[in-house]
Amino acid sequence: MGKGYIVTVDQSTSGTKALVVDCSGAVVGRSSAEHRQIYPCAGWAEHDPLEIYDNVKLTVRRALESAGIDDSQIAVLTVTNQRETAVMWDRTTGLPVYPAIVWQCQRTADACAALQEKGYGELVRAKTGLMLDPYFSAAKWTWIIDHVPGVREKLEAGELLAGTIDCWLLWKLTGGAVHATDCTNASRTSLFNIHSLQWDDELCRLFQVPQQLLPEVKSSDEIFGYTNEPDLFEGRKVPISGVIGDSQAALFGNRCFRTGMAKATFGTGTSVLMNVGNHPVDGGTGLVSAIAWGIGGTTTYALEAVIRSSGDCLKWVRDNLGLFTTFDQLEEMLEQVKEPDGVYLVPAFVGLGAPYWDPYARAAIVGMNRGTSKAHIVRAAVESIAYQVRDAVEFMQTESGVRLEELCADGGAATNGILMQFQADMLDCPIVQPVIAELSAMGSVYIGGLGVGFWTSQDEIAALPRSYRKFEPDMSPELRAMKYAGWRRAVTTILQS
Repeated sequence: MGKGYIVTVDQSTSGTKALVVDCSGAVVGRSSAEHRQIYPCAGWAEHDPLEIYDNVKLTVRRALESAGIDDSQIAVLTVTNQRETAVMWDRTTGLPVYPAIVWQCQRTADACAALQEKGYGELVRAKTGLMLDPYFSAAKWTWIIDHVPGVREKLEAGELLAGTIDCWLLWKLTGGAVHATDCTNASRTSLFNIHSLQWDDELCRLFQVPQQLLPEVKSSDEIFGYTNEPDLFEGRKVPISGVIGDSQAALFGNRCFRTGMAKATFGTGTSVLMNVGNHPVDGGTGLVSAIAWGIGGTTTYALEAVIRSSGDCLKWVRDNLGLFTTFDQLEEMLEQVKEPDGVYLVPAFVGLGAPYWDPYARAAIVGMNRGTSKAHIVRAAVESIAYQVRDAVEFMQTESGVRLEELCADGGAATNGILMQFQADMLDCPIVQPVIAELSAMGSVYIGGLGVGFWTSQDEIAALPRSYRKFEPDMSPELRAMKYAGWRRAVTTILQS
């Protein structure tokens, strides 16, 4: 077991966290900061990459201060990140040419639909495991090239670089020395062949994204480079490893090392991910076949169902409708109203993900009556998360032929015991919720630790102390069926014909 500490950056859709972790896997320091959510028009979503990088530096410094750790004790810096969010920047000035286009953004829906109509959907799915959808990165880069003044000229002059958020952070943290990404983030771009494990020439031509823009692809546990940032570690060169997309990191953080183990990360959206071993599994038309991680030269694959809006729905109810102000108040409202009284909230603010994959669907609240209160709507918002996960899990079980015995749950919304109990009731299987909420960060920590010899094997990681809560199903089959049937009727009302 290694000595010292690991610092990890968890850069998510809503904000940035930094943790300091010791050799027992315990978190000894943490800090977080939110960044702005920018919505220029309906269906669009953007972030400021420079604001995100400033928050990375800020949270790392504060986490080290809270831990009382000297910079010289840091063994490795690891990074896990929101996936699919696309950045393009000038390699000379270090400035983005446009805000980061967030994975939620639907501005490229028509472009993806046009490629689908031309018959390219099967080509993309066969090579990448992904469907043709605005969720993924490639069409976002195409949009920047086509719509931002001056970008095409900079591109022809070889002045631009492109990548996902991990790639942007690596480039900044290393002082522009490293333009790289890991295989999990590459696999979410629609440009990476998950069978050959290379950028695909045919796909790059299809999306008109030149390979010269794209980063080198490495395994998640490689040494990506060394920090060269005056604002961090007193300028010391700390190795960077454990680079991995946040959902895959959560699968590893939940220690789902064996085939058939699965987790759900309840964040802004929810990702339900199942380890399927060392060969990709065809996810059909509604699931994503993905790379889970690359470690020690071996690639592990996963099957994924993507839900676009879950925790984000609760933020909408809080911030846009003003139905509650704190999450303590949310808990009180859920205790007061045990049933939503027939109200269903379908949170298709940016379309619906698995198993529907309808980018044009829009949100709705259905089933209200004169007695409907704000507490009923809040309860419906919470329950919508569990219904969407059931949709995803049922489809995943059908496509994979694997019966889910239990589901590991992590992410911010997983700390809500009422939601977790309702989730167990809807799935009719136990929910295991680790006490530590930051499972994406811990997955990155574990992989980065393996990369620098902090830990020597996955077995050693599996043996580390672990605390969790378990929720057993406690709802009658009749009530479960009735409530879920109501949800399916509500979803039907918003699907595009």
